[in-house]
Amino acid sequence: MAVSTLDDRTALVLIDLQNGIVAAPTAPHTTSEVVARSARLADAFRTRGLPVVLVRVSFADDGADVVPGRTEKTGMGGTPPAGWDLIVDDLAGHPGDLTVTKRNWGAFHGTDLDVHLRRRGVTQIVLGGVATSIGVESTARAAYEHGYHVTLATDAMTDRDAESHRHSVERIFPRLGETGTTAEILDLLP
Repeated sequence: MAVSTLDDRTALVLIDLQNGIVAAPTAPHTTSEVVARSARLADAFRTRGLPVVLVRVSFADDGADVVPGRTEKTGMGGTPPAGWDLIVDDLAGHPGDLTVTKRNWGAFHGTDLDVHLRRRGVTQIVLGGVATSIGVESTARAAYEHGYHVTLATDAMTDRDAESHRHSVERIFPRLGETGTTAEILDLLP
């Protein structure tokens, strides 16, 4: 099902469009394509006075706030380079934007994202970012569970491999909300 409507109080939530994340190879879209489409969405939301939320992942230097638990595969490993967790220049620097720092895959757990959205009367979110099957999908699941209408900008997100992206877009997202391209979403903005 394609995106059908956008509520009057819709927020744009962009996941992990930060220096260290966008430097990694991705598919099916390059991170430069995703950042460009995300910037178009952000500009349109700002012009209409709608909230733009830039979510970044970051951890304390001592690793104390890294999610505990046994896994077969760890995260980044090693010490990340300086500035890896800064929002990319194409999106940063807009004083009205909200920045949320997460320590988990999803942007809701352990952050003030829900409070920011509810205080602004937001009923729907448009999601984009990297990686489709990790940060974006985790945030979409939580948004759905929090009662938001969820719209996923499928060409303003990408993953480490095309199959992971495809699986989320075709199998998971239709159960959580509606999907559409950047152009389709821009056409529906109030």
